[in-house]
Amino acid sequence: MAYLAHAAHLPFLGLIFGFVGLIITACLSGVNDWRIWYLDDQSIVSGGLAWVGVWRACFYSHVLDSSEFCKSISLTDSFTPPEIAAAQVLCMTAVGVGVVANLVAGYAVRNAYFGVDSGRVRLAFVTAGCLFWLTAACSLVPVLWNMSSVLANLTIDFPPDFYLPPAPIKQEVGPGIGIGICSSLLLIVSGLFFMCYKDPVKTKTDKSRPKEHLKNINVRAESSLDTIKESGDEGLINPAFEIEKNI
Repeated sequence: MAYLAHAAHLPFLGLIFGFVGLIITACLSGVNDWRIWYLDDQSIVSGGLAWVGVWRACFYSHVLDSSEFCKSISLTDSFTPPEIAAAQVLCMTAVGVGVVANLVAGYAVRNAYFGVDSGRVRLAFVTAGCLFWLTAACSLVPVLWNMSSVLANLTIDFPPDFYLPPAPIKQEVGPGIGIGICSSLLLIVSGLFFMCYKDPVKTKTDKSRPKEHLKNINVRAESSLDTIKESGDEGLINPAFEIEKNI
């Protein structure tokens, strides 16, 4: 029977990559600095620097009550741009799909290492790979969409209670987008490792090996018997040994 664990080392590495990618993807939504806005009016915003994330916009202020002022961005707000609304939905979807992908991947790797070949190990690996790729797509689409909006310097019509102008002087891609790209790459590589799994080829049992092994034992036994006879200690010879030799 083929040893499944021989072909499961690469998917095991993919399981590690997928788990790390899922953790980073889950943290991605909470990162505030997807976009970095530079403002000319610094009367409220300290340093004229604000961070726009998926769920909230923040800046430091020396006028307001708290040093770090943040306002939540809701999916139902009329000013929420489509790229941020899509990021809110797809990032949460990526976390759910990623959890399922890791569970299926862990089940497949466990069966491979324990030799549980139920005929569905290959299917489990392919399913896990597809789920990891789907997780990467759900994470990568909003990341690239927001990066495109930043490069095009698209504006957001914030309401007055955000204390932010609708358009900054300029805006830059924040670390959040870079983190999203890295997590998506990890998930893509993880899915590729699972897709590369191949069922091990079953080899035929070599029936000649036991005979050769028994022949070697008989040769060694005869050699030992001759040595004892030459030494004159024939009384030390076990009768059962003689019978086995004659057989």
